This record gives sequence, structure tokens and C-alpha cells, in this order.
Amino acid sequence: MERPGIRRGSNSAQLRRYNERLVLQRLRRAGEASKAELARAADLTNTAIGGIIRKLDDLGLIEEVGKRHDGGRGQPATMLRLNPAGAYGIGVRLDRRSIETILIDFDGTPLARRAYDMVLPQPDEALAMVARDVHALLDRLAPPARERFAGIGLALPYNLGAWLRRLDLPAEIFRRWDDFDFAAGLEEATGLPVFSENDGNAAAIAELFYGLGRSVDDFLYLFIGPAIGGGIVVKGDCLRGSTGNAGDVAVIAVAPGRLGSSPKSEDGRELLITRASLNALGRHLQASGVAVASPADMQAAFAAGHPAVQEWIDDAVEALAPAIWSAIALLDVPLIVVDADIDGGLVDALIRRLAAALDEHAPEARRPPRILHGTLGRDAGAIGAATLPMFFNFSPRASILTRDDEDSEFETGPARFAGLT
Repeated sequence: MERPGIRRGSNSAQLRRYNERLVLQRLRRAGEASKAELARAADLTNTAIGGIIRKLDDLGLIEEVGKRHDGGRGQPATMLRLNPAGAYGIGVRLDRRSIETILIDFDGTPLARRAYDMVLPQPDEALAMVARDVHALLDRLAPPARERFAGIGLALPYNLGAWLRRLDLPAEIFRRWDDFDFAAGLEEATGLPVFSENDGNAAAIAELFYGLGRSVDDFLYLFIGPAIGGGIVVKGDCLRGSTGNAGDVAVIAVAPGRLGSSPKSEDGRELLITRASLNALGRHLQASGVAVASPADMQAAFAAGHPAVQEWIDDAVEALAPAIWSAIALLDVPLIVVDADIDGGLVDALIRRLAAALDEHAPEARRPPRILHGTLGRDAGAIGAATLPMFFNFSPRASILTRDDEDSEFETGPARFAGLT
């Protein structure tokens, strides 16, 4: 039987790397496990699992956490878990209205960050800011930890110069971004490997790696920020599409909004980005006399019970429900995961309203998917970026982020991880 993710004709070295990554995944999902449990879960012999555990222990990626006695007559089982200090990654999230750089450990725990709430400056200026912040975060790691640095992940919307009218942003600021290779510039400025994805896919990968994906293999991921992004997870893998834009729900065509603050449609059509986004919420609040300078102001308006927030929720749901049913018709996934740059109960309120709308408009003989709140909140984009080098180096399904498995040797900072790449 051919293992999923392993091409027919794969050599023993590829199979070994796959099995090593598979064991790491099983530990990430279980939290703690014994050698025997890992052998059963990965369908490996005792000899094979023993060799893998020794290697992962030598690399510092796993650690013992004590003994467990199951009540039998044998020796207590040694329990293993991922070592949080086993690897580190830095994530850079660029959005049209913010820049964030974050350092995480192997558990996905944020250790330090730098953030700016600002309209994105010109590429050279943004590159200088990010490179400076990357070096500052790296300085937080002691030399032994620096040896376990897995790389930089970069998450940003593709086509930054698009949809500016719908986002109420001036076009002249973003003209240079669509022709600027920020990943290459960051790699040159830092001397470190950079793994780049669009922000929707990166956030979905974080949910897959550190959130609900530890127990669910198939879902449509939606992230509501200044715009709206998405990602598609099928069989535990994030689908990218031919241009990396699979799951780009922002460009799904919808009817024009009903709010008085909605932009006037020129042709009777609109895009989801115009209605189901925090930019749309902020625009409607401002039109209703509420000063909005940040997501915190929107959250405060929701907490205060301002009717404009509920009006936006109703309008966003009216656009989201048919878009989701269209996606379900194509993907047939059982779960929708919704997260946002804002919380304070607003996301849960949106989910409740959306679940009712999906149920109300369900096609004949179809049941709506479950909807769950994502686990990472406003950190999803930045942690998603920082997850990319972790996913590339340590996931059994990481081929989606590489040009070709045979060319994916990772020979910079973490040479100690080369056997896993």
C-alpha cells in the first residue's frame, strides 16, 4: 500500500524523512504519546520507531515527560512530547494597513513581536523596517537556540495593488508593491531563508498545524481582516492552486450591499471583500457617526451594542451564506473555520447568524457544514507566517510549499534539521 504523500518509486531516504515528520505530527496532535502508541499510529515497527525517536531526540525536537503505568505487569511506558525549544521561526505579516513580525517556538507560542498599525509604506521602507525587526527578534535567542532557527515565513496578500477602491485606499501608495519581490529582498537583507505564502493560506496552515487541524483534516478557512482571506484544507493539506490563490474568497461575486454606507455598484455586482470585511464594518461605523481608528474601536462598538455593528453582521452574512454554499458544492468539506482580527464576542455573533442563514438556505437534501471559531484570533496571520518554516521542515505534507521535494534541502541556519527536509 502506498503511503499518502509519498510518490511511487520514492527512495528509502524520502520514506525515512516522511516517517520522521509523521511521528512529529502524531506527537503534535496527541500532545503526549509512548513509543508503542507512536509505532501504532504511524504503522511502524518497533525497530523503525526506535531509530526515529533516537534521531528526533538527538536533534532536540522531542523530550521525555515522565513514565506512565497502564496497570499491566510490564515496565512503565516512557512518555514523549514535542520540545518547545526544539525549533524557532519568525513570521512577517504584511497587510495593507499593518506590519507585524513575530517570533514563535516549536509549540507555536509567541515569544516576542514588533507591530505597526499603519498604511503600508513603500516597499524599500517596509523592507528596512522588517529586516531591523527580524534581527531584533533573533537577538532574543541565545546562541544554542539560534542553531535551531528554522527560517522566516512571509505572509502577505497577493496583488497588494488590487481592490484599493473597495478598501478605500489610495492607489499611488501601492503601485510599486505588485512589482516588488519582498521575499527575495528580505532573504538578501537578512541572509536567512524566507518561505512566502499569501496571507489566507498562511493563516489556514497555522490553524492546520497548531489549531483545529490537529483533529480535523478537511475544512474551509475564512479570516476576516481589513479584507477577507481564505484557505482550503483537504486531507490535512492546504491547497494552493496553480497560482497560489486557491481559497481567495475575497473575489467571489456577490450582490451589492444593502447598507447605506456600501459603495455604489456600477454593474449590479460586487465582490465579497466589499461586504464581509472589517473595512466594510469600519466604513459603516464611520457613516453612523462612530470614530474608528483600529479594530479595537470596532470591538468597543460591538461591546457597547451599537446597532451599526449588527447591521454590518446581517449584510456580511447575506453575502457570505451563498458564497459558502457555492464553495461547499465544489469542495464538500464538513467544516467552516472562521477567525478575525477582532473578537470580544463579535466573531461568535457572526458565526451564530451565519449558521442560521446556511441552515435556512440549505439546498434540498444537503446539510450545512459545522462552523467553528478559529483558535488563533488576530495572531493567525503572524503565527501563520511563522508557521511556514515549521511546516516546510517538519510536516509530512509540506511538499505543497516546495518547488520539488528533491530540491528542498535546507542548508542554512538549521543544518541540524537537514535530514528532515
